Amino acid sequence: MWTAEHSIETEASPEAISQQFEDVARWPEWNAGTECVELDGPFTAGTTGRMKVPGQVAFGFRLIAVDPSGFEDETPFPDAGIVVRVRHTIEQLDQGRVRIVYRTTIDGPNADALGPALGPQITADFPTVLEALVTRVRPVSAPR
Repeated sequence: MWTAEHSIETEASPEAISQQFEDVARWPEWNAGTECVELDGPFTAGTTGRMKVPGQVAFGFRLIAVDPSGFEDETPFPDAGIVVRVRHTIEQLDQGRVRIVYRTTIDGPNADALGPALGPQITADFPTVLEALVTRVRPVSAPR
């Protein structure tokens, strides 16, 4: 198994972050690594969908967990013998702060062989994606 984790903190509300997660059609507005994302149903566990990343063919994924603390998606690559899972977690911290965590795992019979090469490619833009998400949901200060 291969794993990686990226996180960022914000003062945005968990609800604002969840709204961005649930609106998959608009992910490309803050995630340059997605060209198009669509679901075959509601944003709930078990729903399947497709994602297209720039320069690649669209691939299928499935939401395997959706709850108030975030969601997890799963993308199997049967020909490669791996499954990629990304858990997107919203953690409430003290003093109105929130931490957003993307935890990626690559599992399956070929994970030890392919994970170290593919994992960093898959997760390379996560710091940029998280920064764009935080910028999008950043609370606006009231005028003084």
